Amino acid sequence: VQLQASGGGLVQTGGSLQLSCAAPEFSLDDRHVGWYRQAPGKEREGIACISGRDGTTNYVASVKGRFTISKDNAKNTVSLQMNSLKPEDTAVYYCATLWGCDSAWGDLYSNNYDYWGQGTQVTVSS
Repeated sequence: VQLQASGGGLVQTGGSLQLSCAAPEFSLDDRHVGWYRQAPGKEREGIACISGRDGTTNYVASVKGRFTISKDNAKNTVSLQMNSLKPEDTAVYYCATLWGCDSAWGDLYSNNYDYWGQGTQVTVSS
């Protein structure tokens, strides 16, 4: 496992969680990184990415305005701050390094990952 996702848990509707993605074996400084999620019975979807080139971010509509992706180069981690959580956010969340991150990512494509990590479960109760 090249990436390690953590921070999941059980939270009530409207609550917040912060997920963290660590890469113990290599630097994330200049890497594009994305967060994905997969809910039971649904396909995996890319939801947020951050560019390793200039730090720009992109979100799919379902999480835009509620989730924030950020990178901490000193800690070599990428975080996903999730606010105003809804039951439909319940899923296993994964992080991955990407070959690119642009305004189309998530909506038009998201299978451009190389390194992948184990997931962390997020459950939002109603």
